[in-house]
Parts: sequence; C-alpha cells; structure tokens
Amino acid sequence: MRAALSFLTPLGGPATPSAGALPWFPVVGAALGLVVGMAWWAAALVWPPLVAAAVVVVVDLALTGMLHLDGLADSADGLLAPHLDRQRRLAVMADVDTGAFALGAVVSVLLARLVAVAALAPAPLLLAGLWCASRTAMAVGARALDYARLSGLATPFLGGRAAGLAAGGCILALVLVVGGHGLAGVAALVASLAAAAGVLALGRRRLGGFTGDVLGAAGMVAETAGLVVAAARW
Repeated sequence: MRAALSFLTPLGGPATPSAGALPWFPVVGAALGLVVGMAWWAAALVWPPLVAAAVVVVVDLALTGMLHLDGLADSADGLLAPHLDRQRRLAVMADVDTGAFALGAVVSVLLARLVAVAALAPAPLLLAGLWCASRTAMAVGARALDYARLSGLATPFLGGRAAGLAAGGCILALVLVVGGHGLAGVAALVASLAAAAGVLALGRRRLGGFTGDVLGAAGMVAETAGLVVAAARW
C-alpha cells in the first residue's frame, strides 16, 4: 500500500514501485476522495458553495501533490497536438515547457471541477467512489496497455492481470457512489470510467501505450467527467 500511496501522492515517502502496488490503487483513491469529501463537508459549513468548491479543488491538488494535474498538462501537449510522430510526442511530454494545449486542458478541467462541486451538496462518499474509479482506471491501464517508453517511473508496475483488479475496483466504486449520490451516482461512475477509457485509448493510438503522464491525465479527466455528470439536474 505504501508504494501505491507514494506513486499517487507525495505522502507515502520513498518507496520502490512494484506491480503489487496496483491492487491498492482503488483503496488509496477511495481514501483520498473521502478525505477531500470531508474537507468539502467542513468547508460548506463555513463558506458559500463556490468558496467551498474552491477549497475542495485546492485540498485535492495538495493531497496529490499536483502529480496528476502535471500529467494532464504534459499529456495534453503530447497527445492533442496534431501532426506529430510518436517519438516527437514523447519528447514533448518530457519537456518542462508548457504549451497551449496544456494550458487549455488544465484551465478547462479545474474550472469544470470548481463549478460542478459548487453545484452539488457535499457528498464525501460520491468523491470517494469517483476517486476510487479514477485510480482503478489508472491501475487497469497500467496492466492492460503496453508501456510507451523503454523505461521510466511506471516500468515496475508492469505485469499481472487486469480483469480482477478492474472488477474489485469497480465494485468498490459502485458501492460508494450509490451510497453518496444514489442512482445518479451510477451515471457519474459510468461517465468517469468512459472518460478514463477515452484518454487511455488516445494514448494507445498516438503513443502505442501509456506513460505515467497518461495515467495521471486519465485520472483527472475521469474524476472531472464524473463530477460534471453528478451535477446534472437529475
């Protein structure tokens, strides 16, 4: 579990990544979502919805060390830019400079998260379920897809079967979202998983597989899509 916590947050301290950490991704995701959700509940007691939503976004970024947000930015520059070959896309993603695609993606995702949370009543279990689903998608992507680089931070995670991990993570996520948002939570979960699958599919198409940045982007987009759907007028 410590290896999973170290890969997904800055909280676990130094740990050697391994394929055995992947089954813990859904659990760590659920725990992170629950903590963020409790911060949401507490903030809503003090501030109006928009300010409370801003607190939620900031707390989430702090707990994840903005690792996934950085992955979203790098992936946007590498995957969305047209007319680049595979090696050039990988080089762009490794570059520290930030391009227009990264800026647009980061602003859009953060804005969508902000307004979606502001439109909802505090629901810690909903966040726990969506964050669980996003980390489940990341773990399944790492097992189901090829690694796009010769070596890298995610290399030790390779290996193992994806089916059992997917089933366990999705069941846990389903229980949490239903408990937190009823049947509308199911629609949010479906949207979350579909969004993650779309990002991973784009990574496979344009890179031949995944990178750590692509996994982070898949998680961020998954959570955001789930929040937006949950905020719909059901």
